[in-house]
Amino acid sequence: MRATFDATGHVLVVTGGASGIGAAVAQEYAAAGGHAVVLDVAEGPSGDGVEHVHVDVADRDAVHAAVEQIVDRHGRIDGLVAGAAVQPRVPVLEMDAETWRRTLAINLDGVVWACQAVVPHMVRRRSGSVVAFASGLARTGHAEASAYAASKAALVAFLQSLAAEVADHRVRVNTVFPGVIDTPQMRAANPPGPEYEKWLRTTGVGVAADVVGPLMYLMSDAATMTGSTLTRDRVFSKEEK
Repeated sequence: MRATFDATGHVLVVTGGASGIGAAVAQEYAAAGGHAVVLDVAEGPSGDGVEHVHVDVADRDAVHAAVEQIVDRHGRIDGLVAGAAVQPRVPVLEMDAETWRRTLAINLDGVVWACQAVVPHMVRRRSGSVVAFASGLARTGHAEASAYAASKAALVAFLQSLAAEVADHRVRVNTVFPGVIDTPQMRAANPPGPEYEKWLRTTGVGVAADVVGPLMYLMSDAATMTGSTLTRDRVFSKEEK
C-alpha cells in the first residue's frame, strides 16, 4: 500500500533543517504542497516551498521572534520538527563547562524554546503536530557522548510531559528515535572505524530520506497518537543498497 501526503496550505517549522534529516523532511513537505520554514545557524537551501531563517535555537528570544514573524507572514503553523542538535565527543573527565552547557542549550533548551513559541499557536487553532528526535544513546549512554545522551534522555521526558499538557487541545507531541543515519553531523561525530563498521553489521546505517516517511506520517492527520515514541531500531531503506 502506497502512502501519499497532501500538505497544501500548511506550514511546517523545522529547526536544524539546513542539512540531514531536517533538510530532507522540509523538502518533502514542500513537495507535498506545503511551506517549510527552516530555522538554523547554517546556510540552507531556500526556494520551491522551503524558506531559510538564520536562528540560533539556544537563543530563546530569537526563536520566539522568528516564530512570530512566521505566523505574521503565513498566518499559521501546522507542524514543528525540532531537529537541531550537536554531538560533541569528549570524555566526561575532560569536558569543559562550555561544551556541556552548549550541548544542552541546543539539544534540550532549543526544543523547549521552539515548543514554547510554536505550540500556543497550535493550541489556539486546536490542531498541530510536534515531533522531536531522541536517540538510542538516551537509553544506553555512550563513551565520550555524555552531554548528547543526557540531553536526549531529558528530551524524552519533556516531550511526554508536554504531550500530556496539550492533549485536550488536540495538539500532538511525539518522539522519533531515527536510528543511525548517515548525515554530516553523524559522520563528524563518528568517523569510520570499528564502531561504524559494527553499526553497518548490526542496526545498519540509513540515509536521511529513510526517516522522512515516518515524519510525514506523524505530521499528518492519520497519526492520532500523542506522547508516543516511534523507534527505528534497525534500518529498512526504501532503496536497494
